[in-house]
Amino acid sequence: MLARLVYSMMIRLVGALGLLVRSDTAVLAEVLVLRHEVAVIRRQLKSRPRLSWPDRAILDVATREYGTAMTGTAGARPAAVPAHGTDSR
Repeated sequence: MLARLVYSMMIRLVGALGLLVRSDTAVLAEVLVLRHEVAVIRRQLKSRPRLSWPDRAILDVATREYGTAMTGTAGARPAAVPAHGTDSR
């Protein structure tokens, strides 16, 4: 039990140090790529995915940690963005 806790803390520490080393531009680029991947997957599924209990737990912790920073201005929804090749004017 103690070894698991120490291992978990070390993983989080190394991850946090990795984030400190990366530039804001690199973090922003990664976020944009991940948002695009999520949008593509949502279009392919055409339905809402069912979340398992670990997924719900991770989302719950992330929402509590980051609050409205995650949900407030997360960007445009895929349906709000015009399709490729269409003119919105």
